Amino acid sequence: MMHLRPLYFLLSFVQFASCIGVDVFIPTTPPPTSQLLSPGLIAFSIEQDRWPEWAQSTFANNTFNNLRRLTGELWIRIGANSQDRTLFDSTVEVSTSIPRESTPTNPYPEAANITVGDGFYALVSQLPPGTHTIFGINFGMNNISIAVSQADSLMRAFRLPEVRKKGITLDFLEIGNEVNYYGHPDVGTRDNATWSPREYVPQWNEFASAIIRTTGITGHSRTRFFGASFGGSNTFGFTAETLFDQGYLESQPGALVTSLSQHRYSGSFCQGSASLLQDLMDKGTIKSNLTMFYEDIVQTRRLGLSYILGETNSYSCHGAPNVSNTAGAALWSLTYSLAAACVGIERVHFHQGIGFRYNFIQPVALDRSILDGSPLPSPIPPHVQPGYYAGIIAAEVIGRSLGLKKIVELEVDDQHVAGFAVYDSSRLSKAVFVNLKAYIPNEGSNPERGTVNVDLYLGEGEKDAVSRNAEIKRLRIGSADDTSGLTWGGQTYETEDGLVSGEEVVETVDLGAGFEIQDTEAVVITFSSG
Repeated sequence: MMHLRPLYFLLSFVQFASCIGVDVFIPTTPPPTSQLLSPGLIAFSIEQDRWPEWAQSTFANNTFNNLRRLTGELWIRIGANSQDRTLFDSTVEVSTSIPRESTPTNPYPEAANITVGDGFYALVSQLPPGTHTIFGINFGMNNISIAVSQADSLMRAFRLPEVRKKGITLDFLEIGNEVNYYGHPDVGTRDNATWSPREYVPQWNEFASAIIRTTGITGHSRTRFFGASFGGSNTFGFTAETLFDQGYLESQPGALVTSLSQHRYSGSFCQGSASLLQDLMDKGTIKSNLTMFYEDIVQTRRLGLSYILGETNSYSCHGAPNVSNTAGAALWSLTYSLAAACVGIERVHFHQGIGFRYNFIQPVALDRSILDGSPLPSPIPPHVQPGYYAGIIAAEVIGRSLGLKKIVELEVDDQHVAGFAVYDSSRLSKAVFVNLKAYIPNEGSNPERGTVNVDLYLGEGEKDAVSRNAEIKRLRIGSADDTSGLTWGGQTYETEDGLVSGEEVVETVDLGAGFEIQDTEAVVITFSSG
């Protein structure tokens, strides 16, 4: 049913140059283009070399628990670059590592090498109850003995009574990280002249088969294989299609692949070339960074597999300073994750490390600046960064439900405003709007903060499926380049323990009158049943 706003309300905004009006149509039942919305959409990927610090951080586990309580699911991948530099030694209690030197471009680099023992994997017992995990296995060194030893230790860790009691599960083993780059001179673990899907698939099968023989994984096991884990899009000919053409799923190990993983970053900071914050927040770029995988997604899902962004974030090489660690990046993260769901991606694993600029969470005290590696006057205690609010908002939007959730991207005729509708058991439950225009008051010739007035038109569903009144929560941001001081519905997560603080602020609005959204702001509308 459509709710039309009175004409006088429309005319009242004509006089303000900084206020733009836009009409948005929202179907009250899921349209055919809607996609399933997974409770595990917001997930994490943790750099493996510093895993013990994450696992033993009460602060980090509090922040993980915040998300788990909202949706009922928590997914964590432990792996990435350092998984292919990880050795196994049963005499090592937890882990030892060979560090790399800090640089202004890379203040907190991954270890050059890490050796782990059984205690490294047993740390999963510290995670929140019910956590789903994915663990990386070393494929880069091309040593089956290392891979089998790691997998065997992992399986034993997840049989520990304290792990089983908490319902923490090993859902996937990931053999290799970004294998498509193995032939690149910067990696150099395979022959660049011959490395291709044709060579990769039989090698992967050999490793996976050895792991199956040692661990006893079968089609009835909880643990499966995480497929592909490619970096970039169609890099060096590695795509879902080329994998399938090589019979990737047709072997005994291939039959245990139930998810395909792709990695994606919006840009790179590896050489120190920072991007403007507005570039990251560009609505069209966010969408194109996802639609490039459309064919892979379609082919993967057609075969009954789920498609995952197993590692992603703003800018590779740990993020760009004063971009990846800002409030603007939080709006990017929120838009990016919801847009990913709209194209059929089941989970989005945001990559995290110790001191990485794009982190949602800094789990331990830091003694060097994440921006340039300079020494800090005193250590900064564990804290959340702006991106964490994106995770909280998305988790609230998903929520807990016995019914299926669906999501669709809305057509919003504004270059900066993105919109999404969420359905619970086929009824419209929430809408999310994000104004991606970067408001930085001390930058540019016009310090005035713009506003977009949104008129909602509800239809193509059951009559009176949605009532005229609704509730709105806002992500309040002072400036797009802020690194702290955000509030979600009047509440903050910038606390000593990572737990929420403050009284919740919720607005009640008349849908017939529309609502306003400022530049650099996100709002979530919760609809009531008619």
